[in-house]
Parts: sequence; structure tokens; C-alpha cells
Amino acid sequence: ASGLRPSVDVYGTDYPTPDGTCIRDYIHVTDLAQAHLLGLKRLQAGLASEAFNLGNGNGFSVREVIDTAARVTGRRVPWSAAPRRPGDPHALVGSAEKARRVLGWAPRFATLDSIVETAWHWHSRRA
Repeated sequence: ASGLRPSVDVYGTDYPTPDGTCIRDYIHVTDLAQAHLLGLKRLQAGLASEAFNLGNGNGFSVREVIDTAARVTGRRVPWSAAPRRPGDPHALVGSAEKARRVLGWAPRFATLDSIVETAWHWHSRRA
């Protein structure tokens, strides 16, 4: 949408998903940072280090992300089909249940629209 690239490569359009593109669990950078801060507070309190999955628990296809970016920005987002990457599963959606339970963390930006809107706002101020 920003015009910095001629197009976005979409790796695989023949997956067993509604639109043929991979489904992933996208997380807003602010939510990711907040979870890390909660983890640091846990360590500062002398508690043991643990591993946590972070995500919003919702899967969105690559085409959904592109379509959302176009709608939110009001700009065309050109894309081109590229071959699948070896080993890419058709869907990856994480469970952040442990982070919710142990850290008290929950994503504030759980919708794709809110993730794209804030990212676009940030990028458009720097263009």
C-alpha cells in the first residue's frame, strides 16, 4: 500500500484453505512488547523463566491480510503468486492460554483491522 515494493509475493495459492493461501496468527507489535514486559516483571520478581506462545488465537489468510490492508488504507495492494515454500503448513494458529493464565496477558489488538490500522498509521507518518 505504501508503494515501496512493486508487489507482495504470496507463497502458495493452492493450500486447503478457503482462499488457497496460508493462514497465520498475526499479533500486534504493541501486544508482543506488552507480553515481554510482563515476562520481565515476572523475572524481576524472582520467578522462574518460562516459555510462552504469543498470538491472538485467530487465524487470517494471507489474502485476508492483503484485502484488509487495501480496505484500511484505501489503496491497491498488488500481489503476485509465488510457489509454496518447502515445509510451510497451510495453517498455524497459536494458543496463548498459558500467557493469559500465568502473565495475565491478553492482546489489545485482536482484530486484523486494528492491527493493520495502527501499522498503517505508523508507516504513513514516516513516509
